[in-house]
Amino acid sequence: MSIQEVLRNSGIAFGTSGARGLVEDFTDDVCAAFTAAFLHVMDEKSQVHRVAIGCDLRPSSPNMVRACSAAAQALGVKVDNYGALPTPALALKAMADGVPAIMVTGSHIPFDRNGIKFYRPDGEITKADELAIMAADGLLPNTIGMELASDVSRAASYQYKNRYTHWFSGRPLSDWKVGLYQHSAVGRDLNQDVLEALGAEVISLGRSESFVPVDTEAVSEGDKAKGAEWSGEYAFDAILTTDGDGDRPLLADESGTWLRGDIVGLLCARELGIEALAVPVSCNTAIEACGAFAEIVRTRIGSPYVLAGIEQLAGRYERVAGFEANGGFLLGSAIAQGDRRLAPLPTRDALLPALTLMVAAARAGKTLSQLVNGLPKRYTASHRLKDFPRDKSLQFLANWEHDWSVIVDNLSLDSDVEVVDTTDGLRATLVNGEVVHLRPSGNAPELRCYAESNTESRAQYLVQNVLAHISQLDC
Repeated sequence: MSIQEVLRNSGIAFGTSGARGLVEDFTDDVCAAFTAAFLHVMDEKSQVHRVAIGCDLRPSSPNMVRACSAAAQALGVKVDNYGALPTPALALKAMADGVPAIMVTGSHIPFDRNGIKFYRPDGEITKADELAIMAADGLLPNTIGMELASDVSRAASYQYKNRYTHWFSGRPLSDWKVGLYQHSAVGRDLNQDVLEALGAEVISLGRSESFVPVDTEAVSEGDKAKGAEWSGEYAFDAILTTDGDGDRPLLADESGTWLRGDIVGLLCARELGIEALAVPVSCNTAIEACGAFAEIVRTRIGSPYVLAGIEQLAGRYERVAGFEANGGFLLGSAIAQGDRRLAPLPTRDALLPALTLMVAAARAGKTLSQLVNGLPKRYTASHRLKDFPRDKSLQFLANWEHDWSVIVDNLSLDSDVEVVDTTDGLRATLVNGEVVHLRPSGNAPELRCYAESNTESRAQYLVQNVLAHISQLDC
């Protein structure tokens, strides 16, 4: 079979971050075809001799790693097997070695789905690279007899840990008690090592050997309740968790309240002295209102678009970065402080923003909630309708884009629409200053809703009200 034939019939497509689909569609041939197509695209830029491969802890990932590894070896490419580790740890090591990388992960999506992320030697692939991968041709490699090397290197995990224990010198969290919600996050043990190396007393919580799909943008009611319960029981200074592959943080303050990812990103960027930011259109407008940044570029949702925005800014500013509403932070330039240097890591990372906030609060003798309370009072809430067909979502958005009065009527809004932004989905800013943003998911049959207002309760009401009305509508 040809690579093109396998990819065309696979049912797998690129979303906002990597190729995603049902586990049953990620057959050995499909994994081999994606691997071969990716390596062919990389080989056109510079001959590929090695590839780094890692995965998350979902049950289908090891088999997919074996299929990807077998395809690489069949093409004469040596595989550096880093086993189960956070995505940013794999990316950091691959960039340091100047080799491409393949990460098998479905991030936060349910366990019946999975995905593959691809990295060039200089970081994440672009949208142009995705198109080239899907268009690549040639014969599917013969993988008979190819086996994944049994030796798993811990070098990438060690390098990732050292990145942060070196940057945050000393033991700045020595007076802090931190809850680590481990669930099935691939970096759960590594994150504990880092926190303890920085001096924190760490209490492990909620470890699971079954896959738990933690979504840092749509925190479940169960996880909200857990945060408050754990904080009350242990008197934590903070609670930390991540999504499945460790590139999106979820950080709770001393009360157990989970902080919005874009607020964590904003505080991290300000603390690091970032001059210019690239952020998706879905992020909180406190980013502009705080006045901390010389320039802000708003992009479509997805790390490739944020990276493109970072590249726009890189020629004009020394310190550039980006982050997403899910909390993943992309450091676009090196940062130096004394004899310490933090190298760029232009892919989503969970540890940098979470640690930066905890260390900043600890050194200032403040709580995390006090850091947040110093920002302009703009609150974001988000949720989603599951099992909501993408075609149906797109039909609604198309109808509303051309008649703003229908938005108000259909969604029972309390204010007229002042402006509509269609950069990604439909983002309506109302005359009263509130925001309602609707966007079909790129990874699953879901419709996401983001709302912004001057109070948290009002933002949450907007999301609940809008989704309740949409669920009752007919196209």
